[in-house]
Amino acid sequence: MTRMMDERGAWFAPRRYGYGAGLPIAWQGWLVIACYVAALAGIGMLHGMGNPAGRAAAFALFLLATGLFAVVAAKHTRGGWKWRWGERD
Repeated sequence: MTRMMDERGAWFAPRRYGYGAGLPIAWQGWLVIACYVAALAGIGMLHGMGNPAGRAAAFALFLLATGLFAVVAAKHTRGGWKWRWGERD
């Protein structure tokens, strides 16, 4: 069973063309983006330490943060993620 968000629970608008989410349409979406950017800044500092273990950890954390962001955005996009050809939803 696919869980789709209704109009009231959506945090992101769907993209008009292509696959994925567009800009946030609720404060929760902006908060998710701000947290993701802050996480990437911290990961960048970890990567900048220069030692191989720090770089490996930074890469793993980057993958984790990006995957988590994608899952949250997909779950909270109006109409879900699907390929779109420019029609209005």
